Amino acid sequence: MSASPPLVSANKRKIPFAWEIVVWLWLAYFMNQADRQLYSVVQKQVQDALSLSDIQAGLVNTVLIASMAVMMPIAGIVGDRVSRRRIILFSLLAWSLATMLTGFTNGLVSLIVVRSLATAVGEAFFLPAATAMIGQYHVKTRGQALAIYQTAQYFGAVSCGWAGGWIAGKYGWEHSFWLFGGAGVILVALMWRRLKDAPKTAAATAAREPIGAVLGALVRTPTALVLTLALGCSTFVNMGCLSWMPTYLQLEPFNLTPAKAGVFSMLYYQIFSFVGVLLGGRISDKIVGNRPSFRVELSGMALLLCVPTLYTMGATHNLWLVYAMLGAFGFFRGLYDSNIYASLFDVTSPRHHSTATGLMTGFSFGVGSLAPLFLGAIKQSYALSTGISLLGAVYVVGSLALLVTARVFFPSDFARNRQSIPSSNNDNQ
Repeated sequence: MSASPPLVSANKRKIPFAWEIVVWLWLAYFMNQADRQLYSVVQKQVQDALSLSDIQAGLVNTVLIASMAVMMPIAGIVGDRVSRRRIILFSLLAWSLATMLTGFTNGLVSLIVVRSLATAVGEAFFLPAATAMIGQYHVKTRGQALAIYQTAQYFGAVSCGWAGGWIAGKYGWEHSFWLFGGAGVILVALMWRRLKDAPKTAAATAAREPIGAVLGALVRTPTALVLTLALGCSTFVNMGCLSWMPTYLQLEPFNLTPAKAGVFSMLYYQIFSFVGVLLGGRISDKIVGNRPSFRVELSGMALLLCVPTLYTMGATHNLWLVYAMLGAFGFFRGLYDSNIYASLFDVTSPRHHSTATGLMTGFSFGVGSLAPLFLGAIKQSYALSTGISLLGAVYVVGSLALLVTARVFFPSDFARNRQSIPSSNNDNQ
């Protein structure tokens, strides 16, 4: 009887700590997204200060995205073999220092080395390890935990757009990089004692498999392959739409100023994405107990519902209708985003979560990096409005693949993965 109170006390501490982990990783992901967006926010000032051409200025982001696409699969593999806590902390420190050093660059070469390559390496290692860590700490609440974590990307992008632009305008673009990079270094110091690796389950402590065996296990999971394809489709559309939307709103018949186009191209999308991602995570956690395929089904339906919003954005001449469609697009994208990694973890072993996340995200970055070029070619040959409407066709492919997978592949993949995880881990949180 005397042992009961300590056990109860331990359990009471354990549940809040699982959510404390989400808070710390949310803050780190916030800095991840803010630092990544920062260059785009102050690109004009950097371009003028360093005398860069339009192509050279664009090359910086292209190299960043391409580098992350290459590094993320490697980061994912490492994340299943090395302490995730160490990876998260050192990656946060690396990209924060690279962000600070960006403020000292004086030409294209140093900008690409520090901003594109060093920042990319630091940021690439964070996402697979952080996502897998949340998946370890949360099982029954996985969808909601990952959804809350996902909201950091919206807050990070919007906050950076406002604060980074204001700092650059008042004090100079260098100060934006110094301030955001310094904030990341401070966050590392705060997280150092609080962030802990999750207790390892029997599945997670299994002998480390050769990389070939891990890749083989993932390739033999059709649901994981389709989820990767769908994320590639989603990232292609998202990067294409959001990178060109400010320009689109400055063209006829809308004729917004650059400042207004920059704000309103993101505002409604980000607000409703935030609502959608929280709602999607909470709903899916409540339903998957009785209908395990619901996450994949919801993701497929969410992408399908995005199609008419994209078509309307390109077809209408009514500015307020464009805003409404941006909000609807953001909401449905949020529903999809809330279940990306939770769906992947439903069909992959815990010891493969970081690898699977890295491969999936790396593929999506590689595909997404082509979208701005695609829309630029459409704009040059036809019209930007046509390109935006055509993006819906990409979502149709991703949506149908997910809906078919939910019925054909997911049940067997889920059951096989469920059998490989000890019941104590299945019952966790």
